[in-house]
Amino acid sequence: MRIAIIGFGAVGQGLARVLAESEYGFTVTAVADSRSAIIQPDGLDLHQILEKKKNTGLCGSADLSVSDILESGVYDILVETSPTNVNGGEPATGTIRSALAAGKHVVTSNKGPIAVAFHELKAIADQHGVFLMYEATVAGAVPVVNALHGGLAGNTVRSLYGILNGTCNYILTRMRDEGLTYPQALQEARDLGYAEADPDYDVKGIDTGIKLVILANTLLGMDIGLSDVDINGIDQITLEALSLAEAEGSTIRLIGELVPEQNMARVSPRVISLDHPLVVDGTLNAIQVCCDLAGYVTFIGKGAGPYPTASALLADLITIRKNHGRGS
Repeated sequence: MRIAIIGFGAVGQGLARVLAESEYGFTVTAVADSRSAIIQPDGLDLHQILEKKKNTGLCGSADLSVSDILESGVYDILVETSPTNVNGGEPATGTIRSALAAGKHVVTSNKGPIAVAFHELKAIADQHGVFLMYEATVAGAVPVVNALHGGLAGNTVRSLYGILNGTCNYILTRMRDEGLTYPQALQEARDLGYAEADPDYDVKGIDTGIKLVILANTLLGMDIGLSDVDINGIDQITLEALSLAEAEGSTIRLIGELVPEQNMARVSPRVISLDHPLVVDGTLNAIQVCCDLAGYVTFIGKGAGPYPTASALLADLITIRKNHGRGS
């Protein structure tokens, strides 16, 4: 099947490297970044495209853009990996809408469109008998979306609790283990590339809140927006608070919570026992769901980074390839 990759930053390039290094049965026929694009109906040399991006900052010609790829139609699956915009999800929402309306499958790591327009986009996908896949929007390599769609299908989810942001988890881990102050741990996270120059999206809990919206609306039968999520971040956590928690055999983690029956969605630092399954270190993510039939099920894995996210994208691509023609 033919793939067009929209967004060629760390995630898009990570997927391209994976596809270039192994045979999965896909041909990349188009790639676009924010300033250029390239289209080759017979398939692109991904090693060459990656080298060009490294050397010039562009993946293709500045005379081409995403709209040219959409109009060309030389793809079966659109992979949307551009940066998230939570205020309306554009331009990615429009790009995905156009692809679905043209009868193309979509796989995305972009949280914006799924958080703000999932029901609309899913309706278009259903109308045209194509797939809209979004595993990579929530927890990197942790397959919670596909697990709730598949292995836990038939269960009613009573609650979901999770560590959904690796940056926050890294900062809190370093504060606890090394005695770093919050500013020191944040700077270390920046130096290692875990936190952006402006880290508010992560440390104030917004990223976790968006992921809760996606999980709530797409899997748990809720209908909420980001404004419905009670959000508090980790920027006020002190070493003293962590020390007090540790003296009681506990620690502090930024936890996202969903309770469908109460229509409750919350992000907040929580004191949890050191032996709790959600106490994971570094940039790991952990999600625990409580189901009526299966009981408690916990997922742990790498929540971010080019290759963990590429893993989730690839899983969705392979699902589409295996089920092509059956619709969504």
